[in-house]
Amino acid sequence: MRKASVTRSTSETSIEVSIDLDGTGTYDIQTGVGFFDHMLDQLSRHSLIDMTVRAKGDYHIDDHHTVEDTGIALGQALVEALGDKRGIRRYGACLLPMDDALVRSALDLSARPYLVWNVDLPSEKIGTFDCELVREFFQALSTHGGITLHIDALHGLNSHHITEAAFKSVARALREAVEPDPRKSDAIPSTKGAL
Repeated sequence: MRKASVTRSTSETSIEVSIDLDGTGTYDIQTGVGFFDHMLDQLSRHSLIDMTVRAKGDYHIDDHHTVEDTGIALGQALVEALGDKRGIRRYGACLLPMDDALVRSALDLSARPYLVWNVDLPSEKIGTFDCELVREFFQALSTHGGITLHIDALHGLNSHHITEAAFKSVARALREAVEPDPRKSDAIPSTKGAL
């Protein structure tokens, strides 16, 4: 039962997230931020983690709090669904091409959050979406999911392509990391005996 539901309510946002790590990549995402919904769809579909997300935010200010708080809630849900992390592969990586973009992601579900972000987005906006929020989402996910996360854009001309490649690359790495390891299904993946 590797499932979790998290509710986060502040004066700025109201977020509800449900995930199933053993899903098929089924998603139902409604954050009120169109491009962000599209990226979360990719995260679910390519990680094979079923996701339901409902978010309401202070859009009259901007989308920052909604995007960041959704990352926080998703990270918290991952921690809850993974439990003691017994039997998982722990590490994942993906080199993902998308047209002009090539993005490499590598992650460790270590409980030691750290984000390395080597991604330059050539435009300030994708439609009405602020490009700087892409990093904010991954920072929140990393911090609250206890994930060491490295994301490197090796090539790219188009901000949409680079961003989408980043979400898909992280998704594929996450899929690998949360999968059960058939050779060590009863063990914590650490010599310390705990993560």
